[in-house]
Amino acid sequence: MKFSRQTNAMKAGASDAPRQFEKRIAVRRIACDDRERHSGVPKALKQYPDVEITTRRLTLGDYHVDDTLIVERKTLVDFALPVRDGRLFNQVVRLARQRTKRVCLILEGTSTRYPKLPIPVPAFRGALVTVTVVFNLPLLRSATPEETAELILYAARQLRRRDVRPPRRYGYNIKSLPRQQSLLLQAIPEIGPVKAERLLKAFGSPAGVAHATDESLEELDGIGPSAARKIHNVFHGED
Repeated sequence: MKFSRQTNAMKAGASDAPRQFEKRIAVRRIACDDRERHSGVPKALKQYPDVEITTRRLTLGDYHVDDTLIVERKTLVDFALPVRDGRLFNQVVRLARQRTKRVCLILEGTSTRYPKLPIPVPAFRGALVTVTVVFNLPLLRSATPEETAELILYAARQLRRRDVRPPRRYGYNIKSLPRQQSLLLQAIPEIGPVKAERLLKAFGSPAGVAHATDESLEELDGIGPSAARKIHNVFHGED
């Protein structure tokens, strides 16, 4: 398996990454699963300033960053072995069901480091398609533990920038009532365009959503208890 030019471009100029991050990020608090202790990634993360690492047993993922991002790290062999015995997709389902934090998978390694995989290449590629297209789980590639550490911090920085500066919504004079109603619901945490459309279809209007019971909200696909609670809190002014 060969790496794309994108990965090589990412490596260029990254040798002094700790100095770059010193000015550009605030303190990152990263919880590392104790089974990752000897992977090389925690050691690489410790080279960055303003990164605090704790080690403990995590029930989901290998790294929790700022309590907003969950990263599952797998080498090429780590990825292939669970495909063979069926464990991979159980792990992927658990990650895909995570609603309160962003989740991504980092696939680490090169064909030079892992020249032979324990499963056929078509099966490996099929697993990649299932993870990314079917389960919609973001997958990043890295060549080394050092690159994995860089990707973890890049992803965390992008998420923090998004939290500080929400995406701009173009069009100040929105005349479509359904669009106005959708944007109103999207202002609620955890509610995006798809969930807003489901809420409007089920309850007719934002007023209908506001008067819906928690139970009826939770019954909608993709809403769940957390989003239902936030909807109730926004409309009824409760914490």
